Amino acid sequence: MSALRNPVAERAFAGLDLLSSAVVLASADLSIRYVNPAAENLFAISSKHLNGKPLATLLGDPPGLATAFDAALRDNWSYTGQNITVHRGGAETLRLDCTVSPVESGDIRLMLEFRPIDQQLRVAREEQLLQQQQANRELIRNLAHEIKNPLGGIRGSAQLLERELTNPLLREYTQVIIDEADRLQDLMNRLLTSHRMMQPGPVALHEILERVLRLVHAEYENVRVIRDYDISLPELFGDREQLIQAILNIARNAAQAMEGEGEIVFRTRAVRQVTLAKRRYRLALELQVIDNGPGIAEAMRDKIFYPLVSGRDGGSGLGLTLAQSFVQQHHGMIEVDSWPGRTCFTVRLPLSRDNSAQ
Repeated sequence: MSALRNPVAERAFAGLDLLSSAVVLASADLSIRYVNPAAENLFAISSKHLNGKPLATLLGDPPGLATAFDAALRDNWSYTGQNITVHRGGAETLRLDCTVSPVESGDIRLMLEFRPIDQQLRVAREEQLLQQQQANRELIRNLAHEIKNPLGGIRGSAQLLERELTNPLLREYTQVIIDEADRLQDLMNRLLTSHRMMQPGPVALHEILERVLRLVHAEYENVRVIRDYDISLPELFGDREQLIQAILNIARNAAQAMEGEGEIVFRTRAVRQVTLAKRRYRLALELQVIDNGPGIAEAMRDKIFYPLVSGRDGGSGLGLTLAQSFVQQHHGMIEVDSWPGRTCFTVRLPLSRDNSAQ
């Protein structure tokens, strides 16, 4: 046990490990003594790298926080700072509310609780996405079934007509009808693919990513794929073919956006204390597919997962819809963040065989 850590205080604050709120404990000299899993996830850094370091290492010097620390230590009162800007990893900006409270446990004197100010917006957006996904699935299923039956009749009639025609020029027209009917039939089958029964089993995510990497390289020779794996991740319990298709659709979408030339990063990490599909999980897997392409047009960002909506000429608008459906069937969530030069699709899946909340 490091001399910087206080075993008594750690036992006293062990319950903080279960909180969804990010909590940091500090000593009177503003040295970090404890970081709970939610804070590790929020700031994307492990507690072992922060223990004993100054709070400024984690937070920088946001206006007003130093005064709050002094007031809490001197006057023994709590203070809440709103809309505090912190730079995670030196790049990504977080906007947080921070409550500073005085405590006394060993050498611990301050407790800092952080809440992302967009958290409620994110929960509302997640609920909206779930409702949208359900509506999309019902629309797709009903539409596909309604189209398949008359489509079969059209194709069969064209075949019968073709047998009666002796003029080769006229038979070309019936062949066009048959070919187009086959194309629509294939589209309907793809629309209904997401509704097949899952066949879950133990799945190694990195093996899936290597499969996707080979497929991307075979189709787009000038796309460079970079691996940034957390090799300590355990296996998932899921449908291997669905996950391959979901990730391949995302990666293929990135390669197409870059017109076959650019860079894609596969990044995997474990995240703690996350909410997925309205359920809380102690541990989840995070996969990010990042490309350096032109980005998604602002007008398309809110519609990127809608069925039959595509920002590319000739696109079917089904790839990302199916990816979203497959991820959702695994009790996960998929999000996108995009600007020119960087588009990041983030997939989070629970690392729990029974998918039960922790």
